[in-house]
Amino acid sequence: MSTARTTAEAFALAGLQVFERGWLSSNNVLFAGGEHEAAVLVDTGYWSHAEQTLALVRRALGGRRLDLIVNTHLHSDHCGGNAAVVDSFACNILVPAGEQAKVAAWDEATLTYRDTGQHCPRFSAHGVLGAGDTLRLGALDWQVLAAPGHDPESVVLYQPDLRLLVSADALWANGFGVVFPEIEGECAFDDVRWTLDQLSELAIDWVIPGHGAPFGNVEEALLRARSRLASFVADPRKHALHAAKVLLKFHLLEVHGKPLAELLDWIEGVRYLQLLHQAHFVNIERRAWASDIIDGMCKSGALKLEGTTILNS
Repeated sequence: MSTARTTAEAFALAGLQVFERGWLSSNNVLFAGGEHEAAVLVDTGYWSHAEQTLALVRRALGGRRLDLIVNTHLHSDHCGGNAAVVDSFACNILVPAGEQAKVAAWDEATLTYRDTGQHCPRFSAHGVLGAGDTLRLGALDWQVLAAPGHDPESVVLYQPDLRLLVSADALWANGFGVVFPEIEGECAFDDVRWTLDQLSELAIDWVIPGHGAPFGNVEEALLRARSRLASFVADPRKHALHAAKVLLKFHLLEVHGKPLAELLDWIEGVRYLQLLHQAHFVNIERRAWASDIIDGMCKSGALKLEGTTILNS
């Protein structure tokens, strides 16, 4: 049994820095590289935070170039900064193998941007990541592992010698990301379980999640994730309501505020919210359902009503 290093020790040995971001952006992981090593950025955050992403990367690199972007998956909060970073550094991008054709065609429906009501500036992929690949990051080799569930094409990155995991949205300290394929009517909770089982077999001391601070106590995190999954399996409407709230909160974080009538119109036009209503809440008129969600989020403090305008809180 190994003696766990501190996060600072492990990250220094890996040659990485973690930029812990607030919503709307995912965390970014920077391998600054060196004379014989490429500088690599894992995930680039949301498009509206691109200037902050660039400032963080430029400061860390100190005038050196960035060679490569690696995307764990292509949700807008993980790759929305790609275009701006490429414009600044002329670097290449690697995406999960199953996403390459979608990026080439720039199909905003299959990439989910249109269906979530979110935005991602167009970018090009220069190569792919596949499960079983080995990726050189800093001076070390990292394993690329499939992590379906939250996103069917998502990958995680694992460094076995340092027992480090870049988990994206497959594992957080208190769960995992919305299981988006379930919104499409696919049975993806089994994929979440498969991914958690795979991660439980790895020797991991520290996890760098897609959102939130890096954490240890991985067994406890896995237990919390399994408990959350079990609650969704037992009551899929619970997951559906959670997904609806996440989509709504994300939008309010981006626009800051919207007149209630306009917000209800926006909800009517977002395909994923339409699907959630049709699959789980069709007995309630859609606009009334949306109004109930907004009201509940205002009562919980997630949103607030000022006059006739709904604001992010």
